[in-house]
Formats: sequence, structure tokens, C-alpha cells
Amino acid sequence: MNPGLYIVGTPIGNLGDMTLRAIETLKSANLIVAEDTRHTRHLLDRYEIGTPTISCHKFNEASRVDLVLGKIRDGQAVAMVTDAGMPAVSDPGSRVVAACHDAGVAVTVIPGPSSVTAAVALSGFGGAGFFFEGFLSHKSAARERRLAELADCEAPVVLFESPYRLLKLLGEIEKILGARPVFVAREMTKHFEEHLRGPAAEIAAKFGGRTVKGELVVVIAPGQSPRESKVQGLKSQVVL
Repeated sequence: MNPGLYIVGTPIGNLGDMTLRAIETLKSANLIVAEDTRHTRHLLDRYEIGTPTISCHKFNEASRVDLVLGKIRDGQAVAMVTDAGMPAVSDPGSRVVAACHDAGVAVTVIPGPSSVTAAVALSGFGGAGFFFEGFLSHKSAARERRLAELADCEAPVVLFESPYRLLKLLGEIEKILGARPVFVAREMTKHFEEHLRGPAAEIAAKFGGRTVKGELVVVIAPGQSPRESKVQGLKSQVVL
């Protein structure tokens, strides 16, 4: 295996979604940098992968850059994974990837399952691209301001949200966007996978009286009458 950084996509829930190329890469690498080594251990044990692991998360990523570059310069192959999905996409890893590019180090991606594209496909709102926003600010004023900016986006808008803030988000969507259709995917590919589609208020009511658990992706249907002045800044980020 050639020296370099290997960005490895891993399952978003069901471990059976691991690709053959991802398994071979993780087995052949000299080192795996993982968002949470304890979480990744379940995946590695499933596929009998004994490669050494170290952590690389949002609190220590900056300090891992030199370590990863040093390993690669010594002729090693370093694989990078997160807890689920693709590293460096609303997850740790972008600093390491950027540093490798800047240092002229080879970077290879091994694609895998994506909660973003899976949710867009399930929503029925896609077909002409989508806009990936990721996590909104934790601050209410900033969240509502951003939702207002996204209101006229001509493509579906994809958000990530914590189960602890889902009802808050649905309330904000109702306030800013009214009865605009929304799709919520919970625990995709897992045993308790759940999909809800409709106005934000109706979805919030269905979650009423129960504790929301698991990973969540929210897709907001496109605006019906996009105003060019408001969506101009979004067009470059729409994925086709």
C-alpha cells in the first residue's frame, strides 16, 4: 500500500454496508486515525481488522496533523475514519486533509455510505440537486436568521440535528417557513429506522410525548418561488 492519507467512508448505521475496498484499506494501512477509537473498534472487530488506532477528534485534531504527516513521510499509509459516514464532512478530518494537500502528500478517498444522499433520496424532494447546510448554530437568533436566508433556495436543504434540538428546529422551521414540507430521517439503516414527511408542525406532534433518540437528518423541500437576490449566494453550494 502506497504511503499517504486514505479517507475512508464507513457505514452510517448498519455495519453490513461496509465496502470491500474500505475493508481492504483499513486492513492494509499502518495506522487508523478515528474520531472515537472505542466506537470504531466495533467496526474493526466485525471485519477482523487489527490495524492500530489513535483518536482524531475536534479537540485534538490540530495536534494530530504533525503526527499523521510524520507517519506518511516515514513511508506509512494512514487511514482516517469517523464514527459514521465520511470524514471531514460535518465531522473531524478537514485539517488533516488540508495539511496533507499543502505538504504535497498523496490523499485518496474511499467512498462509502452517505446520510446526506440517503436522506435526499428518501425525501422525494431531490432530482435537481440539493443544498447541504449541515448543523445550524446553537443560538436561536442565528438559527432563525439562517433559515430565513435558506427559505428561497431552489433545491432541497439538508440539515443535521441533535435529537435534543429536533423539536426546537421543527418549531423554528414552522415559524420561518410555515407549512413547507419537511422530511426527517432517524436512525437510517439501523433497526429502529424511522421516516416522517409533512409540515414541521405535524412531525413535531408525532414526536410529542416521547424522547427523541438517534442520528437525525432533516430535509426541507425547495422554495416554490425563489427570489434570485436571496438565493444567489447558495447556488455554488448546490450539489447536482
